[in-house]
Amino acid sequence: MTLIANIPDILVRDLEVSNPWWRGERKAGIPPYRRWPFKTVLRRLKDGMASITVLRGPRQVGKTTLLEQVIDKLLDEGVNPKRILRVQFDELELLKKIHEPILELARWFAENILGKSLNQAALDNEPAYLFFDEVQLIPDWAPQLKHLVDLQPVKVFITGSSALRIKAGRDSLAGRMSTLEMGPLLLREVAGFRKMGNISPLLPENSLGSLKHKDFWCQLKESGTSNRELRDLSFSAFSERGSFPIAQISTDRPWEEVADFLVESVINRVLTIDLLTSERGRKRDVNLMEGIFRLACRYIGQSPNKALYLAEIKNVMAGNVGWQRVLAYLRFLDDSLLIRLIDPLEIRIKKRRGGPKLCLCDHSLRAAWFSENIPLTEIDLGNNPHLSDLAGRVAESIAGYFLTSIPNLSVAHFPERGDEPEVDFILAIGEQRIPVEVKYRRHIDHYDTVGLRSFIGNAKYNAPFGVLITLSDEVKIDDPRIVSLPLSTLMLMR
Repeated sequence: MTLIANIPDILVRDLEVSNPWWRGERKAGIPPYRRWPFKTVLRRLKDGMASITVLRGPRQVGKTTLLEQVIDKLLDEGVNPKRILRVQFDELELLKKIHEPILELARWFAENILGKSLNQAALDNEPAYLFFDEVQLIPDWAPQLKHLVDLQPVKVFITGSSALRIKAGRDSLAGRMSTLEMGPLLLREVAGFRKMGNISPLLPENSLGSLKHKDFWCQLKESGTSNRELRDLSFSAFSERGSFPIAQISTDRPWEEVADFLVESVINRVLTIDLLTSERGRKRDVNLMEGIFRLACRYIGQSPNKALYLAEIKNVMAGNVGWQRVLAYLRFLDDSLLIRLIDPLEIRIKKRRGGPKLCLCDHSLRAAWFSENIPLTEIDLGNNPHLSDLAGRVAESIAGYFLTSIPNLSVAHFPERGDEPEVDFILAIGEQRIPVEVKYRRHIDHYDTVGLRSFIGNAKYNAPFGVLITLSDEVKIDDPRIVSLPLSTLMLMR
């Protein structure tokens, strides 16, 4: 076998191990359940306008599993195994010592596995598929991919757990990449993982316009009611263990063991290893990052102001820490996809004062970090009424993260200002806005909807109706402009 000098023999052996289809084998142990991006990724790889499909998401949400499932499906469809290259960049340290490793790997693959140039393969109507897992760990990955796809007609699928590094490559790859973001399991996926049953999503892909119509939200409410038994069963599982796949698969393991795994493989991986993986990152303070993440967990679903952050940090850190540094670390956590920062609403380029609202990607991370489970079901909260206020904050975080996970949907929060009361979330679709308030309790009074009614009543906000997220189906609202539905029903939208 003729080898390019820059690919050492030990790396070749690693590649052969991670590409078992080259020797007529399939990857063992691929889970049968396919998450929602599977069909979209497969379609874009085959017929998409962009040469590069990107899947990003927090650690341990199943990106690598989905990659393996896509490869397995291509093989099922009769794609020649030698047309497929898979590289796991976070496991092959040797790659970081190779100049332009992506280009070198592509050259080696074409010559030694494919047996022809990538261009000739495309001319033969047998294009190559390149799968790069955690590719953002390689310096200058985006310029290398740009050079590759500009000169070679090849289909590339990449995954990444850092939104910042994926965004950094967006400009140079403009017109060449399409991006999907996959968070922890959707509620219907929890039902699927646990083999409870199937629920179809109400919001189709690329249909944000549906959210502008009150009828859609009324249909969503009816869908929750008609699927109540399965919805409540899956929401109970979600409340108990969160929505990381490992937590829902490992139901035979005690929660404490799952919690330790989440802390080690998700939280600590970001706070220690990911934080320092760059020249700039080596100057960051791990203890400060841990302190800020702890604050995000403590003030979940809230929007602390600058003074509170600085006072809290001063209590746990020796010396003063500036606001810009705190904000930079918050943005890092947002880019790592562990949290979502929801900024205050801007009206006509005029910013409203207030800090970003803190929404965790999954409440199980808070439960694991603090060793404190907060129940979310109506029955469990009825048995633990002292936890109701904290459960409301957790519910607000869940709703916020869910809404921001809807592709291309603009989400902000509306801080109290003057005589205008706050509103938890504002959805913007074109020129129309939809206020969303979370009141996670069974009994709602007139005061609970004052923020929604104020926002709807102000003509300048162009908000014809609002949405109230509650604990149960039993809530009744006497204002026809407001649609009320439980958090569990909201989560069935996708």
